[in-house]
Amino acid sequence: MGDIDATYRLNMLIREQDGVLTRAQVLECGLDSGFVRQKLRRREWVVAVRGVYVTHTGPLSWRQRAWVAVLDASPSVLSHESALQAVQGGGSLPIHILVDVHRSVTKRKGVVVHYRADAAAVSMYNMHPPRIRLEEAIIDLAASAKSEAAVIARLSDAVQARLTTADRLLAALEARPRIARSAFLRDVLIDVRDGSLSVLEHGYLTRVERPHGLPKPTRQAETRSGRRGLRDVLYEEFGLIVELDGRTFHDTATGHDADLERDLDAAVWERRETLRVGYGQAFDRACTTAQKVGLVLNRLGWLDVPHPCRSKNCSIRQL
Repeated sequence: MGDIDATYRLNMLIREQDGVLTRAQVLECGLDSGFVRQKLRRREWVVAVRGVYVTHTGPLSWRQRAWVAVLDASPSVLSHESALQAVQGGGSLPIHILVDVHRSVTKRKGVVVHYRADAAAVSMYNMHPPRIRLEEAIIDLAASAKSEAAVIARLSDAVQARLTTADRLLAALEARPRIARSAFLRDVLIDVRDGSLSVLEHGYLTRVERPHGLPKPTRQAETRSGRRGLRDVLYEEFGLIVELDGRTFHDTATGHDADLERDLDAAVWERRETLRVGYGQAFDRACTTAQKVGLVLNRLGWLDVPHPCRSKNCSIRQL
């Protein structure tokens, strides 16, 4: 009866850990070293790294590589990109893991080790495979991004994909005041919480709208006619829609046709004019874009005018 129970526990472990296990775990199941030697001799199992086995002889999947990494450095969890991939799928290398700052971990090819004093507090050891909390992984990735645009993309993409919320990310950030770019991360997350859900939308907000004093619009407003969807920017009082047109995200004939249909529906059924703004208008020509949007708003009843931004070359100052 004991052997049956031990085999059952072992098989459950193999299923839970994608066919990866350690020598210590085999012994904890009630089996002995002779059992391990027999599995290895028969080539039913192979050694991945010392003390960690894979229960087949073929190529390892990404999840199996992840399990090998965390079990080899146990207690450890997936972090950074690897933690995100454990949730979303995917399989890029190297594998990133997190361990306590006071530990010394053997360096392994294809594995990047990160250290934190609060590793245990932010780790979820009950996950399969174990990983850092998702908000922590996203904050780490954003903080280490190569550009401000990449920071915005990391944060806004995570919220738009409904992996988490801006408020949860803000709470995680609040607990890490010394992390790189903390002030910028906080500003971006506040904007994301308020409806700026892409690099282009954030560019319009921070380069066109806010520095030039355009009126505050509603973001992500639901359409009232035609296809269901969300308007990127809606100046409700003036009947003006601004769609942030990032061709990267919907550059197909079907997607373009749907965009045009939404614009037509807004004009016919809602009596709203639609302007489409792309990366060039938001980033390269932000000042002239603000001027043009302001002129349209004036025509529709806005009584103020766009203000010059801090740039010495702002075209509005030259009017």
